[in-house]
Amino acid sequence: VHGAENIVGIGKCSKSCVPVAARDPCDPPGQPEVTNITRTCVSLSWTKPEYDGGAKITGYIVERKELPDGRWLKCSFTNVQETFFDVTGLTEDQRYEFRVIARNAADQFSEPSDSTGPVTVKDDIEAPRIMMDAKFRDIVIKAGEIIKINSDIAGRPLPIVSWTKDGKDIEEKARVEIVSTDHSTTITVKDCIRRDSGQYVLTLQNVAGTRSLAVNCKVLDRPGPPAAPLEIKGLTAEKCYLSWGPPQENGGAEIDYYIVEKRETSRLAWTLCEAELPTTSCKVMKLLRGNEYIFRVMGVNKYGVGEPLESEAVKALDPFTVPTPPKSLEITNVTKESMTLCWARPDSDGGNEISGYVIERREKNSIRWIRINKKPVYDLRIKSSGLREGCEYEYRAYAENAAGLSLPSDPSPLIKAEDPVFLPSPPSRPKIVDHTRSHITIGWTKPLFDGGGPIIGYTVEYKLTSETDWSTAIQSLRGTEYTVIGLTSGAEYVFRVRSVNKIGASDPSDASEPQVAKEREEEPVFDIDNEMRKTLVVKAGESFTMTVPFRGKPIPNVLWSKPDTDLRTRANIDSSDNRTSLTVEKATRNDSGKYTLTLQNIVNTASLTLIVKVLDTPGPPSNIIVKDVTKESAVLSWEGPENDGGAPVKNYYIEKREASKKAWVTVTNNCHRLSYKVANLQEGGIYYFRVSGENEFGVGVPIETKDGVKITEKPSPPEKLGVSRITKDSVSLVWLKPEHDGGSRIVGYLVEALEKGQQKWVKCAVVKTTHHIVQGLKENMDYFFRVFAENEAGLSDPRELLLPVTVKEQMESPEVDMKGFPNHTVYVRAGSNLKVEIPISGKPLPKVTLSRDGIPLKPTMRFNTETAAECVIINLKESVATDAGKYDITAANSSGTTKSFIKIVVLDRPGPPVGPIVVSDITEEGVTLKWEPPHYDGGSQVTNYIVLKRETSTAVWSEVSATVARNMIKVMKLTTGEEYQFRIKAENRFGISDHLDSACVVIKLPYTIPGPPSTPWITNVTRESITVGWHEPVSNGGSAVIGYHLEMKDRNSILWKKVNKMIIRTTHFKASTITAGLIYEFRIYAENAAGIGKPSHPSDAVLAIDACEPPRNIRVT
Repeated sequence: VHGAENIVGIGKCSKSCVPVAARDPCDPPGQPEVTNITRTCVSLSWTKPEYDGGAKITGYIVERKELPDGRWLKCSFTNVQETFFDVTGLTEDQRYEFRVIARNAADQFSEPSDSTGPVTVKDDIEAPRIMMDAKFRDIVIKAGEIIKINSDIAGRPLPIVSWTKDGKDIEEKARVEIVSTDHSTTITVKDCIRRDSGQYVLTLQNVAGTRSLAVNCKVLDRPGPPAAPLEIKGLTAEKCYLSWGPPQENGGAEIDYYIVEKRETSRLAWTLCEAELPTTSCKVMKLLRGNEYIFRVMGVNKYGVGEPLESEAVKALDPFTVPTPPKSLEITNVTKESMTLCWARPDSDGGNEISGYVIERREKNSIRWIRINKKPVYDLRIKSSGLREGCEYEYRAYAENAAGLSLPSDPSPLIKAEDPVFLPSPPSRPKIVDHTRSHITIGWTKPLFDGGGPIIGYTVEYKLTSETDWSTAIQSLRGTEYTVIGLTSGAEYVFRVRSVNKIGASDPSDASEPQVAKEREEEPVFDIDNEMRKTLVVKAGESFTMTVPFRGKPIPNVLWSKPDTDLRTRANIDSSDNRTSLTVEKATRNDSGKYTLTLQNIVNTASLTLIVKVLDTPGPPSNIIVKDVTKESAVLSWEGPENDGGAPVKNYYIEKREASKKAWVTVTNNCHRLSYKVANLQEGGIYYFRVSGENEFGVGVPIETKDGVKITEKPSPPEKLGVSRITKDSVSLVWLKPEHDGGSRIVGYLVEALEKGQQKWVKCAVVKTTHHIVQGLKENMDYFFRVFAENEAGLSDPRELLLPVTVKEQMESPEVDMKGFPNHTVYVRAGSNLKVEIPISGKPLPKVTLSRDGIPLKPTMRFNTETAAECVIINLKESVATDAGKYDITAANSSGTTKSFIKIVVLDRPGPPVGPIVVSDITEEGVTLKWEPPHYDGGSQVTNYIVLKRETSTAVWSEVSATVARNMIKVMKLTTGEEYQFRIKAENRFGISDHLDSACVVIKLPYTIPGPPSTPWITNVTRESITVGWHEPVSNGGSAVIGYHLEMKDRNSILWKKVNKMIIRTTHFKASTITAGLIYEFRIYAENAAGIGKPSHPSDAVLAIDACEPPRNIRVT
């Protein structure tokens, strides 16, 4: 309160003011910092005021100002207690300033803070950045130390951190730790090992992008194991060869050398083979025969000896074994003091050459076998001498190779040493060699023992199977084969044989298989080699013979055929029971082509195509035409010869002859095209022309023009003048344009008529068309008619009607005369021209139409019809396969309609075979292909198919066969596992079709080996045997399981031993080759047509002991 004072003193005091606390002012907050900006929002943070004016700061006011000329406005409508704030609701791209005012518990407001400065509101993003020390780019560290990699990171918004190693995310384990904050990240690997080597990659990612940085880390350590497998090759009883690959992990240093060790599986200690080996292979010596070994290899670098690679266990045994015993021991030439032994080589030499044989003998009552040869004999016979007369001896033989002696052969029968007084043993059981309706041929082998003297013959006996008594067919027969004749057709016989020596006949042999007396049936086959299948090339004038051997029962019918040739008159055919030959004398070009040999019997039919090429001059060219005649020249055109004589026609000779002369004159002998212009001809002369082809063998047969050609500028006369219709006062004439126009266009035709009995021809008309109706004639009178053609040079000679025409109304229904066309068929080579004239009659002249499949033929320049007075002409130029077919001919006039047809056959190579190609019967080396014949055979039957193949790995096609007669083939000799594609073409006498390709097919069995059977179980155990059972495999691989193989091993061994000798057909087996008291495991394999499959899991271990006996003598007391 205040009191005023003057001289008088102090006056009354004022009212007291509002109470005020004695406080210092509050400082402003720190300048706000922008921490994030988006389109509508700015995030700010600031620091507290340095001095709060003696009272706690309770909050902040945030203000903004729009630039350039706004006012400061409050942004926070609540009390902001923290030192950061998001200002929202801002305008994008607008500039602002921000400031902050502090407020304390005494309700004092500070001064405003410094402003932020201008801030533009828009999304603020910044791509991630990695700031890592350069020393981390390549880290080299020793095993057991710590890898630590740290890096600063930045980016707005804050990026996501990830670490990978060698492309895989790093999992945090006990040894691996990753720590990341907003501004840094660290990875730590403790106690590092060789596997921690590699590339560590740090990746940061936010909306602005992704950044990665790689760190290469190398841990120095001893090497990892060498690369498997540890291969063992060339194993024998003393040595083997080992090889392996360098370690995949070398521990960061070069491998200096390798250490190789071995151990017998029965011991624990490893022994050194190689101490410092620089290579990845070695030879191990001094193995002990029959012992089982394991080998191991370790790499060594400067940090120490690496981890080992171990091999499978192997036994030191030679790859070959002793041979199988000799066989077929025979004893001959028995006397009282010696015998001769013969034998046959063993089935197998054990993989090593046989060095000789050891022979032993034993007297009947002795128990000792005595060697009779000191040194092994290499021969297959030996004489055993020094015998005691009257004693009985048996013999046995051994074969010997580098592995030792074989088992002994079966002993021979006991033979008494005495001069022979025995009957021989019987011969072998006879076999049926051949049979017909009345004969059966049997064969046998000589007896094992001849009784000590030579066999002088055999007795053959036979009987019907229904009878009991045997009949003798022959006695004292020398050979070991005999044909019994005079048998009843259809009856069944058996045969037996006795051997005879000077003592007499032996017991009979076993009876043969029963055989019915009937013809042997065997399908016909050709016995020819590939040389015979090649094309036979013959010079003209030479003779040739093709001889083909064959087999077949009954003897097949033989038929030789060749298209368009009667071989019975052209060739000499000679056939016997097993071969046929075809001989052609003085071959000409017409003998070229395909000869088909067909064999047929009741069993089957077989065909063979043989190709002959006769080298001769060419045959005649075809389709010679004269055109473009002028007053001094004419143009000839023709087509090449159908038969070129086995060599291409390169040149043509052209000759001319005047009609009045006999001699031919050469025009040119050097024409290489199929047309020629003959110049310098006499105007008005009539000429004939002829053309012959030339190849490397000479000039061939000529073709001649049928009619003479008049050489004139004037046209030749019109062709085929005729009457198409007659009425009571008119005659309709038709004709065709002249063959030659004389070198200028035909401008018109002059028609003249002559009444019979008159002298003067009367001009009727000049017309441009090739038909005209002459009107105003007298009924029942006879007239002659003639027509001239006219060009710029003048009138042609006339074409006259030979017979007069009587003018009267005529009616005659149409007729089409097809007599000149056998089977209504005409033939044309593809690419050639065809002109067919079909005679037609009828009055008035019929209208003729040609149609195919009910659709009338549209005339074109290439394919059209013309109607003349008495015929219809079909013109077809440059024919193609699609022209072939049946064409209906309809002729109609006012008297009626008639129909006929003509078939056009275009002789061409066939169309392609029809697919798809059916592939069946795929085996390991072959397939069967089937296809359909071509829809279009080119007018000549398909003689054969050509089959090609290729492996899909190459583009090259190779020929399987070019002479496939039927539309199927079995392709053999393919490579297992390869994928093939096949291509098929059809061939007839005019060429080879386009091809048809198959789908690709892999050559493999349609089945594989079976899967493993179930785990076996034990059903019965004694000290001598263990019975094992199992279930069949889940998968049989596509082929039925044919049996099983059982293996067992002692629990302490690693070597499995086979239990069964023969394949096991059931799903249980009693193993009896066991030792009492040992513990065994069993496993089982299944086998099918593809082979033996994988083993089952091993059974539970089982102890080979008898079961405990039950208590006995139980008594009640």
